[in-house]
Amino acid sequence: MTENGEPKFDEIGVWSEIKLEILRKYAPAYTKILSSQSYIKEYYYIDGFSGYGIHKSKTHDGLIEGSPSIALNTIPPFTGHYWIDLDSRKVEYLKQLAAGRSNVNVYEGDCNEILLNKVFPAIRYEHYKRALCLLDPYGLHLDWKVIAAAGRSKAIEIFLNFPVMDMNMNILWGNPRKVNPLQADRMTSFWGDESWKAVAYKKTKTLFGDIEEEKITNTNEKIASAFQSRLQEVAGFGFVPEPMPMRNTRGATVYYLFFASPNKTGDKIVQNIMNQYRDVGIV
Repeated sequence: MTENGEPKFDEIGVWSEIKLEILRKYAPAYTKILSSQSYIKEYYYIDGFSGYGIHKSKTHDGLIEGSPSIALNTIPPFTGHYWIDLDSRKVEYLKQLAAGRSNVNVYEGDCNEILLNKVFPAIRYEHYKRALCLLDPYGLHLDWKVIAAAGRSKAIEIFLNFPVMDMNMNILWGNPRKVNPLQADRMTSFWGDESWKAVAYKKTKTLFGDIEEEKITNTNEKIASAFQSRLQEVAGFGFVPEPMPMRNTRGATVYYLFFASPNKTGDKIVQNIMNQYRDVGIV
């Protein structure tokens, strides 16, 4: 909290503002389509890492809406909302943001457990329920089981932060033998198995006949491409467009924004929206 009692809102860069703009443009298209389909009973917005719902911009003075706020103000409105955060202070602020809204459910805790045990089981395809889910972890804090469950549901679309900065800082090193095993385990949990190692590293034979592993070139692009295939082939999403690299002011990719959907219409709309921003940050 600040001296006046207000929360110390997270500061976000231009790449995060673009992500929010993509959500702002897609959410009303999503709810408009579903509200026009009489057989669909309910359609929800799910946010696994909600934060305060408000951010401070690094690019200009003032506050901007976070993803929960954008979803809450979407027209046509979502039938209901599920917001989750691990930080009790952020949860209390989210509850204030949702005051008077009986269709907003706010949870405090690990989103992996809450999504798998409480939220996703309520979104059933055969019950004509659908959901748009934002999974925006700060790093490798998401379990593949969550992604796979969304894919299997055939009822949930996801926007996903693929955190290559965390991967490069802690796991995808030039010499994999120097990587802390606990860090490698984080990557395996996010990826779902150890197949990421075959994507990130190549094996070469030394002059003495030993086999060594070394990091491949263009690691970011190749590992993002492999994960795109994984979302379709393993998680079972029908449509996964090329992920969007989110770049900082120096042109470095901070993370990739993925979209995965069971339907072609959402895929087409999101591709059109993302294409408006793909060149931002190129230097």
